[in-house]
Amino acid sequence: MSTSQEITKTVAVQIVNAFVKDNQGGNPAGVVLDADQYSEAEKLLIAQKVGLSETAFVSKSETCGIKLDFFTPTKRIAHCGHATIATFSYLAELGRFGDGETSKETVDGPRKIILDAGMAYMEQLAPTYTPATNWAEHSVTLDDVLGSLNLSHQDLDPRTNPVLVNTGNNFIVVAVKDQATLANIKPDQDAINEISEKLDLIGYYIFTTETGDTNIDATTRMFAPRYGISEEAATGMAAGPLACVLYDFLDIKKDSFLITQGEFMAEPSPSQIKVTLDLKNGQITGLLAGGQGKVMKSLEISL
Repeated sequence: MSTSQEITKTVAVQIVNAFVKDNQGGNPAGVVLDADQYSEAEKLLIAQKVGLSETAFVSKSETCGIKLDFFTPTKRIAHCGHATIATFSYLAELGRFGDGETSKETVDGPRKIILDAGMAYMEQLAPTYTPATNWAEHSVTLDDVLGSLNLSHQDLDPRTNPVLVNTGNNFIVVAVKDQATLANIKPDQDAINEISEKLDLIGYYIFTTETGDTNIDATTRMFAPRYGISEEAATGMAAGPLACVLYDFLDIKKDSFLITQGEFMAEPSPSQIKVTLDLKNGQITGLLAGGQGKVMKSLEISL
């Protein structure tokens, strides 16, 4: 056997679409099982070869149901909503988990996971809000953010202002007045990347409550060039912050929200995310964001 043959590893990768809507669309993530054998450098290389926005690596955990490591093609990230949903949906399909509560161990600590009849939900933290007036200490203004989206103040929903929300990751959440405005956004990816670096953002989550469907609370777009994502089809870690904005800022006082995403992408991939808020005395104490996953195909990657 040659040296090159000896060092070659073949990695099985499942491509699982998370947050599918009517069993279609969704946001694809790579899922690699039995990942204890791979180094951090190898995981990054695998993620680069898979070429999706995130790939999840499943390892054994001493403290939780599984250990999950998430890599984009450029770096490790602490959490990824759609890759979490993709992973647990796939593991449930394999029979590794049944309905009920389990958990994931990440580099940023444990998070609760709920599995229920084909749906997977992940825990996020109570929200913290940073208004635009406070962005100046990081040399960012609201006009900078609007300019990076080629939006004007007249394009915004007058009921609420853009706000930075953290339920475990930072997102700027921006409400626009209607679907036409949302559809016509022309993002300046370089400007968004620069602002995201200054404010330590995953990205922007832009939404409207004009959905055309009384069952859907908001429809959205997400831009995260800092993580190599020009636009994403479904973002569970951003849907949580949005649900908090709907509850706290738009005064939609209920504990469950349906959010759609992906339909305004250049190549539409309609997705649906359900967010359930944990409330105590009218205050959000935490939340669960989730949806359905579907295995689309299998790959083999050589290292």
